[in-house]
Amino acid sequence: MGLFDRVSRVVRSNLNAIVSSAEDPEKILEQTVNDMREDLVQFRQAVAQAIAAQKRLEQQYNQAQTQSSEWYRRAQLALQKGDENLAREALSRKQTFTETANSLKTQLDQSTAQVATLKRNMLALESKISEAKTKKDMLKARAKSAKATEQLNKALGSVDMTGNVAAFERMEEKVMQMEAQSEAVAELAGAEGSLEAQFASLEAGSDVDSELEMLKASLGSPPAIGGGSDSQEALPPANAEPVDTPQQQAPVDAELEELRNKLDQI
Repeated sequence: MGLFDRVSRVVRSNLNAIVSSAEDPEKILEQTVNDMREDLVQFRQAVAQAIAAQKRLEQQYNQAQTQSSEWYRRAQLALQKGDENLAREALSRKQTFTETANSLKTQLDQSTAQVATLKRNMLALESKISEAKTKKDMLKARAKSAKATEQLNKALGSVDMTGNVAAFERMEEKVMQMEAQSEAVAELAGAEGSLEAQFASLEAGSDVDSELEMLKASLGSPPAIGGGSDSQEALPPANAEPVDTPQQQAPVDAELEELRNKLDQI
């Protein structure tokens, strides 16, 4: 392969690459439809010219036919008048117009067939243009969708999804740890509160019992002997005072009854 061929191929390949990269589908489709419309306009002009030529041939053919018929009538008239030479001349003219009419008829048939073909091609071109318009709109929509999808994919590609997902997972794990720590602190606080409440209850019970014993002692009731039966009564000491009479114990019993009622209401 010669140097010129290699250079030519490189130049053509570069030009093709530049043209391909510069081609915008939407613009190319629009321009293609416009070109087809211009072709249709020129095609219609050609069809109009062919129809006009057909009309002229038809007029010329009709005129030749009319002249041929007229010279034939004149030949008949000259022969009726006895002028054979004039009749022969008229027949000669008639033959000339007849040949002209036959030639025009051949051209007219060809022109008629050509016009019919042009009309069919024109209708086919109009149909293709209509189809191209529909496809153009559809392809333009697809091209826009493809561009939007490409831009979206580029945007998504530029985003570090792996890092973002990892960050979300780390934050989720941290929130779960915080929740677990909060639950543990709440559980420990509840346990300590329960212990404090139990000890407070025990201490309160001890104070009440002590105060009850002191109250009994102040009223002269001897403390209960541990392990003894509730039905057995403690013996009074040797130097015990005489037992109060019922009249002396009545105010005390009333006060005790009132105290019991107050305790029951608490």
